[in-house]
Amino acid sequence: MASGKEIRGKIKSVENTKKITKAMEMVAASKMRKAQERMLAARPYSEKIRTIAAHLAAANPEYRHPFMVANDAKAAGVIVVTTDKGLCGGMNTNVLRAVTNKIGELQKSGQSVRAVAIGGKGLGFLNRIGAPVVAEATGLGDTPRLEALIGPVKALLDAYVAGEINAVYLSYTKFINTMRQESVIEQLLPLQPERLDNKDAQKSGDWDYIYEPDAQTVIDELLVRYVESLIYAAVADNMASEQSARMVAMKAATDNAGTVIKDLKLVYNKTRQAAITTELSEIVAGAAAV
Repeated sequence: MASGKEIRGKIKSVENTKKITKAMEMVAASKMRKAQERMLAARPYSEKIRTIAAHLAAANPEYRHPFMVANDAKAAGVIVVTTDKGLCGGMNTNVLRAVTNKIGELQKSGQSVRAVAIGGKGLGFLNRIGAPVVAEATGLGDTPRLEALIGPVKALLDAYVAGEINAVYLSYTKFINTMRQESVIEQLLPLQPERLDNKDAQKSGDWDYIYEPDAQTVIDELLVRYVESLIYAAVADNMASEQSARMVAMKAATDNAGTVIKDLKLVYNKTRQAAITTELSEIVAGAAAV
């Protein structure tokens, strides 16, 4: 049995760890609220672009943007959105497991894979499994910036327009609520008709627009902005999920530390009581001997 001094040292160590996890829980709770506000603020922009794109698609059915046209290339692109830091439970593990399964499916169908990593954890994972990483974005901090995402993602968008890959998939952790986050893999390109399906555009009939400089240029720029907004929204969702998962994980760690401290104090009291009993027995035995 460990001595009382060793047990006191363990109790002190666990108490210090509990203070750290409690502080991290409070920091994550504060960041989570800001991340959720940022995530919700990005949705109206994405919805408005989708509405206008639906109007333009309805007004110009003769033109189809390359993002909406499938091709027969034998390669696919995957955008992997993870966190830069750990200590957020199984969030990264779940999304990376889904990415592994998707890459396996693509390779079984005879397709090669090109990857873009957004987040340090995903980049390290892709390097370990030997997946070709064509671009990366790490160190995004707590506030995602669209200009930091456009460059890496453009590598796959340009490859799709050039016909080098036949699809682009987006994997990230979707924020459901504080206690639940879901790992998803969505097909980003080619854009599915249901993504641009807009009831308001259908009900309103024909839309009469004046284009400057021309309709094709406007639609091209608009759909690029729309795809970028989808990626930004995914990163914002992932950051909100990260803070929520970290808050829950740190709360669980704090609670477990409290349980360990109680168990160690119980062992310490038993050890101390045993030492006192032993000393009393020795004193009684010595007195009897005299």
